[in-house]
Amino acid sequence: MKGAFPIAATLAALLACAATAVDTPTARASDSSAGAESPGRAIRPPEKSPDLDLAAASVRHVPELGILVFEVRVVGTAGGTVPKPAGQMDGAPVLGYVFPTSLRASQVGFGDAKGIVALAITSHPDFDDTPLFDENGDREYDDDGVVWHPHWVLLGEDERVAGGLSVRQFDPKDETVTMPPTNPGMPMYMDSPGFGVVTKGDALRVVVPVYRVSNTTRFEFDAVSAYMQVNTSDDGRPLLGVYEVYEVLSGDLSLPYSVVEGWSPAAEPQ
Repeated sequence: MKGAFPIAATLAALLACAATAVDTPTARASDSSAGAESPGRAIRPPEKSPDLDLAAASVRHVPELGILVFEVRVVGTAGGTVPKPAGQMDGAPVLGYVFPTSLRASQVGFGDAKGIVALAITSHPDFDDTPLFDENGDREYDDDGVVWHPHWVLLGEDERVAGGLSVRQFDPKDETVTMPPTNPGMPMYMDSPGFGVVTKGDALRVVVPVYRVSNTTRFEFDAVSAYMQVNTSDDGRPLLGVYEVYEVLSGDLSLPYSVVEGWSPAAEPQ
């Protein structure tokens, strides 16, 4: 695999059993439900709250600074709800504000892979997948997964999970796979780019340097709030699947929104 980054040994060991669990369209949904009683596999999405109720979203290009600002507004407090820890990797909960886009995989470092390129801002208390970054500022690099942070992911349709999507996986032995050097070392198309995330009132914003998307400033996008979950024990389910979609801003995931030029937010976060 090109562009591999060695993740912390503990996380790598926990994921070792899932390393060969590449996408298998023929996997039966019944296989997943058969093991759902195990605590590590139980699917328990948090109840929808105003913090996950999307009100608006935008992506603004600020040419003076060479950045794109991804913003989502919610009815409640942006980032105010985080998952309760499962206490283990298998079954670890992940909450996300997700921007599916029309960007190509190659524009974010995933080579010629197929799927929906999405910027996912996530919180997950059971593990840390940003080994290069110290989001909570305590000088430890492996203890802040609960702090909202971004990932580029490549999503694909997946009937094995209730949300209908999962992060696309690959065989880690496949030398044709291309990944950014900031990827966390998991056998799926996910990068940990380290972009700044700011939550204030009803708004969550992510600052993305334009050069980090191959200097692309024209693309379409949507916004989604969702619950995902890690799976390392059931080969009938993906490593990271979407199990609950709280809201799709467009209503149909049609990516109807476009990048706006200039920085002039309608109102400051409440």
